[in-house]
Amino acid sequence: MRKKVIIDCDPGIDDSLALMLALSMEEIEVLGITIVCGNVPVELGFANAKKVLRHMNRLDIPVYIGETRPLRREYVSAQDTHGEDGLGESFLPDVPGYRQKLSAVSYIIRTLREERCSVLALGPMTNLARALMADEEAFACLDEIVSMGGNFKSHGNCSPVAEYNYWCDPDAAAFVYEKMAGLGKLVHMIGLDVTRKIVLTPNLLSYLRRLDERHGAFVEAITKFYFDFHWEWEHIIGCVINDPLAVAYFADRSLCSGFAAYTAVETGGVSMGQSVVDQMGFLKREPNSIVLTETNALEFFYTFFGRLLHRSREDLDLLDQLC
Repeated sequence: MRKKVIIDCDPGIDDSLALMLALSMEEIEVLGITIVCGNVPVELGFANAKKVLRHMNRLDIPVYIGETRPLRREYVSAQDTHGEDGLGESFLPDVPGYRQKLSAVSYIIRTLREERCSVLALGPMTNLARALMADEEAFACLDEIVSMGGNFKSHGNCSPVAEYNYWCDPDAAAFVYEKMAGLGKLVHMIGLDVTRKIVLTPNLLSYLRRLDERHGAFVEAITKFYFDFHWEWEHIIGCVINDPLAVAYFADRSLCSGFAAYTAVETGGVSMGQSVVDQMGFLKREPNSIVLTETNALEFFYTFFGRLLHRSREDLDLLDQLC
């Protein structure tokens, strides 16, 4: 049975790659896409989601505009990382129309009340926090939340200790983790400990383009800026693609492993946005998260290439050499 999901995101380069993967996977049924301010302002995220849907020939999937600012702190975008347009300054043509009447928060609540599904949270958790505040009962029908965010032992990517999605709206992340604990549900935390192992290299990108010129050219256009950013700041030849791993893990649990623990998110000071994982049980609190710490990068790329390009494992014989 296909797993029904709402994808809550802030496209964003790696969000866009994640959407491409999700829409290519038979295991997943994307019910709708909700946009939150994060990597880019919400209207720009809405525009970028439509560009991806057009590329994937899936403009039938509704996109809902969500929160324009974090719960409490000042909004800081990540356009220094993703480019002025959020898609690596590719400046792809806009897709007019497709604006929905419902807000993202209203859509999340309505959908959870109508059918059991999950949420893939690929950006800050502002939309989810607002939905929980408005209708906590609706979340009793939630299957699970898989969140690309946080970090356990890996260093931060926007502060010494914080990952961007949780740093952008720490109050929302803290609220969602606490409320999920009360509802007896665990947040699957796909943090920097595992996503930093998923690096799209120039060789992998070249292979992708040789296998499929259309998809390869699109990915190349939106990731060039990302490649340059990662070289300047982390001296990586390639770019870390965080969000697609969350999609792949949602469909296939064997791709990552970790442990259950209580996790809190710091909301202020120099450690704002830090995900504090109580691995040793010092706080005597019931687990509210599954913290992923290990992943298999080769198997991820078999999934990414295989699903996106509709290729068998045998057709991807060079991946073993390139990963």
